[in-house]
Amino acid sequence: MENDELTRRDFVALTVAGLAAAAGADLNAQQVTEKNVEIKTPDGSCDAAFITPASGAHPGVIIWPDAFGLRPSMRNMAKRLAMAGYSVLVPNPFYRVAKSPVYEDASKVDFAKERGKLGPLMGSITADGTVEKDAPAFVAWLDMQKEIDKNKKIGTQGYCMGGALVVRTAAAVPNRIGAGGSFHGGGLVTANPNSPHLLAPKIKAHMYFGIATNDDMQQPDAKTKLKEAFEAAKNPAEVEVYSMAQHGWCVPDMPAGANGPIYKMDDAEKAWAKLTALYKSSLT
Repeated sequence: MENDELTRRDFVALTVAGLAAAAGADLNAQQVTEKNVEIKTPDGSCDAAFITPASGAHPGVIIWPDAFGLRPSMRNMAKRLAMAGYSVLVPNPFYRVAKSPVYEDASKVDFAKERGKLGPLMGSITADGTVEKDAPAFVAWLDMQKEIDKNKKIGTQGYCMGGALVVRTAAAVPNRIGAGGSFHGGGLVTANPNSPHLLAPKIKAHMYFGIATNDDMQQPDAKTKLKEAFEAAKNPAEVEVYSMAQHGWCVPDMPAGANGPIYKMDDAEKAWAKLTALYKSSLT
């Protein structure tokens, strides 16, 4: 009896822990299908991961990675979404200059030492005109796949560097992108004429912006400008500051900062719940 009780307790504990950390959990291969694909774009061939439910047609999602690119942690996010009923594309954002994975495990990266390498990688996708070529190609590719329900809108989400790419994607393919989520997004509001927030009038998608507290401290007016831009476009966005979370909090393998781990599970789960609620309500 005692052994049975211990087994049940262990099972419940493991199950709860597994659900809470699903982005890093082992997933049953029968639940999702994962394959590596190549997508033709105006600038070449983009290697990507395409992760879907094992059967049926579902709404599509494009995940834009952070500065460390397409790697296992991003694939695990896609698997979690696939388990929830989405067919997910995770492109290698750096395909113009490097094949993925550039980094296998971001937690092992010394950001200071890698800065010289990261700059050109990021520049290859953040340059003007890149997303505006890539996003239509990705959407067109998705719409040709049997795993995609073309009657449903497509969602897109991004982390750090990927946050601005989400905004540009929503503006580049406004009739297909129905929802966009930016989490600790960088460069969303700048003083430049190509600032992503100025694209609000082109966007039809419902947008959510989760902002890290240290990003908000560095640029306290960004949240206001984001809200104002989307309100002026008559498409109000939800903008939320995570008061206890640091830049990068949603990504399980984010390198530790000076004060310890960056990944913050409780706020990451809150952000995930916001994202999935957005997709459920908007990808119709």
